[in-house]
Amino acid sequence: MQRYFAKFSPEENRFFITGEDCRHIERVMRMKEKDEIICVSEDQRTALCSIVQISTDEVIADVIQWKEGNVELPIDVTIVSGLPKGDKLEWIIQKGTELGAARFIPFTAVRSVVKWDEKKADKKLSRWCKIAKEAAEQSHRNRVPEVCHPVDVQSLIRLSEECDVKLIAYEEQARQGEEKVLASSLKQLEKGGSLLVVFGPDGGLTEQEVGKLIENGFVACGFGPRILRTETAPLYLLSAVSYQLELLR
Repeated sequence: MQRYFAKFSPEENRFFITGEDCRHIERVMRMKEKDEIICVSEDQRTALCSIVQISTDEVIADVIQWKEGNVELPIDVTIVSGLPKGDKLEWIIQKGTELGAARFIPFTAVRSVVKWDEKKADKKLSRWCKIAKEAAEQSHRNRVPEVCHPVDVQSLIRLSEECDVKLIAYEEQARQGEEKVLASSLKQLEKGGSLLVVFGPDGGLTEQEVGKLIENGFVACGFGPRILRTETAPLYLLSAVSYQLELLR
């Protein structure tokens, strides 16, 4: 059954679907009135709905039944990625959304080969948001993760001030055999808490970047004895979060 994030009107007890989703229902799925879909409201509630009206610019669906349950991770996880080469960030956003990330923040690291072009910023950010939305629908999420405009390290430090736990995925820690920080950090997080983790670009983080983050409350950690790629490490982290906070509790 198709799933859509849409505007909900509590007075009318119905959803209003516009834009690309409207065109998808009308032209791609060729749905008709009385067909059923799943709609998710802005406050993360999910409902089984019946289509009552289809036009070229809007689909209206009445709520049949609200669904119970929440599939979101018990904590808010922010993935911070040094801008990587090619389409790796798109992969991180797509798969990270499927695994439950709440937010993605790209940042312009010293070793980022890709240089951020402000002239193409709106188009790029729009594509990232679309990828997150489609992945959230596919994985039956209750929310679409936020995808932020790329920031520098100083801005990242300001954005991280409200987070409960702030980690740096640092390959030097893995080489030195560090294996306790991630596990202990996850154990101290309670439901509703927040975790922010910084991942370097393809060339990794510099010692100066790591040092500056540590000075501002971040803790460097390893992700096991193997060295992970920049697009693999965030997925490792999210899987570890799910195991520790969902499967073990």
